[in-house]
Amino acid sequence: MGRGVPKGVIEMLAAVPLLSACSKKELRQIAGLGTPVKVKDGAVLTEQGRSGSEFFLVLDGKARCLVDGSAVASFGPGDYFGEMALLERGPRHATVIAEGPMDVLDLERREFWSLLEAAPSIALKLLVAFAQRERANATIRS
Repeated sequence: MGRGVPKGVIEMLAAVPLLSACSKKELRQIAGLGTPVKVKDGAVLTEQGRSGSEFFLVLDGKARCLVDGSAVASFGPGDYFGEMALLERGPRHATVIAEGPMDVLDLERREFWSLLEAAPSIALKLLVAFAQRERANATIRS
């Protein structure tokens, strides 16, 4: 998207909690990363146990998150998932399924790392979110 990023896109990205601390310059860089994807109802975005190479930011719609077949969370606009597999290069910890049509921003591993380099404040937020999710996952597995 580069320099010609529509103001509405920048405002939408700024409203995402993960990106809220980013400057307008960082948001423009982020807008140029990733691929916007329209997802159909019932689509499996991640599958527990399989390797993953993409991170998803929910722009619109809703998805449910399953661990060992049990629903543990839901994701809506501004939520994200898939970062753990990119950070540790391991298998996915959960299955995420679209509940209705969705719009997501899909970042591949290379783009995800570019995102962290473009906006270091995001790396700190991801570390906090990672720790929170791991703590929550530990209670689910108990």
